[in-house]
Amino acid sequence: MSEREQVTLEELKSRLGQELGVSAWIEIDQGRIDAFADVGIDHQFIHVDPARAEAETPFGGTIAHGFLTLALLVPMGETALPELTGRAMGINYGFEKLRFLAPVRAGQRVRGRFSLAAVSERQPGQVLIRYDVTVEIEGEAKPALAAEWLALSIMKEKQS
Repeated sequence: MSEREQVTLEELKSRLGQELGVSAWIEIDQGRIDAFADVGIDHQFIHVDPARAEAETPFGGTIAHGFLTLALLVPMGETALPELTGRAMGINYGFEKLRFLAPVRAGQRVRGRFSLAAVSERQPGQVLIRYDVTVEIEGEAKPALAAEWLALSIMKEKQS
């Protein structure tokens, strides 16, 4: 993996309204779906029973959990978003809007497309960043999801 671009807070603010990056593709295979079903305790047949999902759903087989696709925003962001210099850690702060728009069938690949919607300093040492995110499905016109994702950056203490 290549090293992430480093940006200052002022450089980040100057990119408001711009696309910041597009992630690498991530394959959503049945093993990943099954593992997520175990962790999320959601074993609905549309996710974990390929034969039944093919016979009884319009999807032609199993589909990923919407929340699995959502959970992949973090690794997608790690390959697509610049790193804020002086950041000690990032915290998922929530979502303003979130829509699951199309199912991701087992075996498909997805990637995240990130634009910078807002940057605000909540208090000294805390920067709230809002990203407009679309998770694209390879070869499909309709995205898997669209969201306004909030991330809180906790900055390191200034060195004297």
